[in-house]
Amino acid sequence: MRAYERDTMIRSALALAVVFAAAPAYADCDHFKWSVAAERALFSASPAPLPATDGKAEINKAYALALGKDVKPAVAPERKPKDGTSGAVVAVADLPAGLYQITLSEEAWIDVVENGALVKSSDFSGQKDCPSIRKSVRFQLPAGPALVQIGNGEVDKLMLAIMPVK
Repeated sequence: MRAYERDTMIRSALALAVVFAAAPAYADCDHFKWSVAAERALFSASPAPLPATDGKAEINKAYALALGKDVKPAVAPERKPKDGTSGAVVAVADLPAGLYQITLSEEAWIDVVENGALVKSSDFSGQKDCPSIRKSVRFQLPAGPALVQIGNGEVDKLMLAIMPVK
């Protein structure tokens, strides 16, 4: 290899390094298994505050959910809480039967309780590189009231939305 070819390759490599170093951080909000555009729009508005216990949520709304260290779940969660993490229990009144997605802005575990028993999730999707949404979990729910239990949260507050799947 001649010196000028080697110098050209080195200059090209340095130019690419500068371009990649100057590029903005990658925000991957478009690669969930399903669209979370509605939740992103709700989270960017003014979510209503919701306490860690005794809170009541409605579908198609966003909430700024407080998490607490001493919150006791109504039913033993599917995943055991880790020491030092926070949780919440939120009531949702009289849901019509259907498929729902529960979306969070931060990492935490989601359980749904109906008729005193855990409802198994039907699917989930998550992205660590989306700045406004961390995960979305789907549940097939019968008609009636439900409890949403959040556990293993490592923050004091997160955004929550409960949406019917269309």
